[in-house]
Amino acid sequence: MTSRGLIRRRRNQTAVRCGRGASSEIVAGMLKSIAIVLTLLGSGVQAQQADPLDWRPCPNDKAGMECADLRVPVNWQRAGSREITLKLGRLKATGASEGSVLVAYGGPGGPGIALTQSQAGGWWTKLRERMDIVTWDTRGYGEQFGGLSAGLPCTWTRIPLPEFPDDDADFGRLSDTNRGYAEACRNKDPEFFANMSSADNARDMEAIRKALGGAGLNFYGASYAGFYGQDYARLFPGQVRTMVLDGTWNHSTADWPGELEEMARSNEEALGRFFDWCAAGKCRDVPGKWRGLIAGAERTPIPAKRAGIAYDGRDLRSFAVSAAKEGVKAWPELAQDIRGAAGGDASGFVPERGARYPDQATGVTECLDWPRPAGRAEVKSAIARLRKVAPNAGAANTMVTGTLGCVGWPVQVTNPPAPLPKGLPPMLGAGAWGESDAVRRVLKQVPGSATVRQEGPGHTLYGFNTCARDHINRYFTDRVLPPAETKC
Repeated sequence: MTSRGLIRRRRNQTAVRCGRGASSEIVAGMLKSIAIVLTLLGSGVQAQQADPLDWRPCPNDKAGMECADLRVPVNWQRAGSREITLKLGRLKATGASEGSVLVAYGGPGGPGIALTQSQAGGWWTKLRERMDIVTWDTRGYGEQFGGLSAGLPCTWTRIPLPEFPDDDADFGRLSDTNRGYAEACRNKDPEFFANMSSADNARDMEAIRKALGGAGLNFYGASYAGFYGQDYARLFPGQVRTMVLDGTWNHSTADWPGELEEMARSNEEALGRFFDWCAAGKCRDVPGKWRGLIAGAERTPIPAKRAGIAYDGRDLRSFAVSAAKEGVKAWPELAQDIRGAAGGDASGFVPERGARYPDQATGVTECLDWPRPAGRAEVKSAIARLRKVAPNAGAANTMVTGTLGCVGWPVQVTNPPAPLPKGLPPMLGAGAWGESDAVRRVLKQVPGSATVRQEGPGHTLYGFNTCARDHINRYFTDRVLPPAETKC
């Protein structure tokens, strides 16, 4: 019931009771209650329902964190769907609580409770003076990810990024391979497998908001959790009080091919910074060597002799873009690796630990969120377009490569990118270099929004940039935004 409906109902109840001979004290008390509600409405304070959650100390807690269980449907779209348990965590405000901030760290699958416990005395200290910090372990990513919510019984693994298919037969083999990975997981619980998108997490967030009392949502979404926030803003625009998108990407566009080009341009800028640094220092030869190296590796992969493998141009681009984004601390080694590969040995690019190739996680959530190519011709066209806008980076580390692992997936995309609706309150973005650019593309759809930018490398800002953290905290507590484009 709306607040206005509540007032009308109370007035009607008062009239009925007065007609039955209610005492003047009862009437005065009812009128006082109505006056309190009117005062709350006038001040903008939201009346909250009682908290139905049973908060108890978290398992193995060492940070003073409370946990509670919340039951939600596996499939929010189907009436009568069976339920699963979400485990919620709360760090109560150290002062008088003015509300809650719901926190998610991305991944997907980052264990919210464990990560928040680890930062209880660091990141959240100042914000906790006025706000409760609430988090949850996202659906499906259970014990294998350190989470306490219901898990999808899969064998999660990382797999090499697929090679670009040379012909239709290659594309078919890629589809069969991916479907094999997926079916091994899907067969354990087909309904759960099909309801792991960021939109499903957004609907879980709405259930959490209601369970916390129903006040407007304050949300901090880092990295992949920024997609949960964008989806929540689309699904429940009237419930947003404040929302911070930190170090995320754009899942709110009507022009997906254009967004792919923006990803490629961001990678090209990262390599450009590295090449400019080389040109001004001791590796002036490297930019020229890079272009020759990539052209040759496209024809004949470059051996990495100490690992017994070889890298093609796509592999080298992926490694180089990742290193370039780390900033000047990584650039001297990157220069040496390029020189070594140009000399015939790409061993410098072999990761010190883990997979020897550029790889990615099993994409149960990602394959529901991102458009995937329908055929080899679409892949070929996208690669050609991105290499035109980003000659050095090409399609590496964009969703053109990222979604190759979703070709042949047994469940269709259920949560594709889409623009944000009108009427959202001003929101705050944050990020370093290319991430801040991506967040700005999201928030330009929301008038009055602002973005905090770190002019340097990094992934997410809240935990590591005190200037950005101060702006974010003030926005959550007082709904005060910094200037539209603020540098920290």
